[in-house]
Amino acid sequence: MSDLQRSFAKAKLEKLGALEAQLLPEEEEEEEEEGSSEAPLKHDDGDSSSASSTSSTGTIKPLPSQNLFARPQGDRRVGRRTLEPLQWTEFFSQELHLPYDSPTANITYHAYYLAPSKGSPIFVAHHGAGSSGLSFAACAQELHKGLPSAGFLSIDARGHGETVVHSKDPNDPNLVLDLSLETLADDLINVVQIFQETIPGKEIPDLVLIGHSLGGAVVTEVAKRGTLGNSVLAYAVLDVVEGSAMDALQSMQTYLATRPSGFPSLSAAIEWHTRTRTIRNSLSARISVPALVRRSSSPTQSYMWRTNLAATQPFWEDWFIGLSQKFLTAKGGKLLLLAGTDRLDKDLMIGQMQGKYQLQVFPEAGHFIHEDQPAKTAAILIDFYRRNDRSKMVLPPKVGDLLKQKTRQETGAFAK
Repeated sequence: MSDLQRSFAKAKLEKLGALEAQLLPEEEEEEEEEGSSEAPLKHDDGDSSSASSTSSTGTIKPLPSQNLFARPQGDRRVGRRTLEPLQWTEFFSQELHLPYDSPTANITYHAYYLAPSKGSPIFVAHHGAGSSGLSFAACAQELHKGLPSAGFLSIDARGHGETVVHSKDPNDPNLVLDLSLETLADDLINVVQIFQETIPGKEIPDLVLIGHSLGGAVVTEVAKRGTLGNSVLAYAVLDVVEGSAMDALQSMQTYLATRPSGFPSLSAAIEWHTRTRTIRNSLSARISVPALVRRSSSPTQSYMWRTNLAATQPFWEDWFIGLSQKFLTAKGGKLLLLAGTDRLDKDLMIGQMQGKYQLQVFPEAGHFIHEDQPAKTAAILIDFYRRNDRSKMVLPPKVGDLLKQKTRQETGAFAK
């Protein structure tokens, strides 16, 4: 190495040494500040070993007054997240009670509502089996942030939430638990038609139907029937397809047998849903889970499941048989939102390749996509609506109109 290279290297090393001397004290101060946020552990007076001995857990004896292992009192928490229930008023502006008198029962449909601006769409949501209209609370809130002019109507199906069914036949108490696809679709149509009567002018705006799991089968059935006419702009199905749903039914009773029969508190019910990752978003769980249980007279379980899902087994296959074909052939824009592409069956794979519907996959979400990822779900739904918004569509003129226009122009030219 030449003298010039040596002197250059020496100058560089001296600069690095000076820089290191400046930085090291600051780093040590930062470490001390971070450590100062916790109460220091006191050592036994008889221990005179050096600082290196603190790496051994046997040399640390916390005082009893420090309560290092005591469970926190007050709020039930997972980490820093509280498990206290939330109120529906934090997500919706109105609670609707819509009476309906059928030949067999007196029904009061219950729903949660966010009113739209004039001329704006309403998203109508139907939850899955065992859930309630509050399953869509977090999603509705996020959708309102992204599209403030839109409305949101989330219903409680019969046997769920606050919807009440009183049979007119005292010898037919099972009518309340009639959760056949035909009956649930009738209920959804009834809700929309009764709701229409409450709107000024009684003219219903464009509707975007959203259904999760069983609710997906219900909104597809409603769209396929066409009873609501052109008011149904589009419909979205969340995490349910015929093939995988039929396969999942084989293990449904096993799943129901393994979950708790009840809970000592609402916080315990919320904790179970988040701990088992049934619902992966604690905010959504805090608003949706309390509606899944009801007060109980049991001395050990203060809250029991509101809906007896095991009793609905006779309807399970009816919910999903033929779902894929109905989804592909019903009128209106179509969105399928899944937690994994492995859920696609043959008909849906072919339909997707033919561009018959919009497919979106959230691999990071569980079955309750709209609860696990409410912001992303809302963004997809807003984009889906805008793709299908009739008011923004500019259709090309018909061929017949073009020919008539050309004829008029030619006639005018000859007249001149």
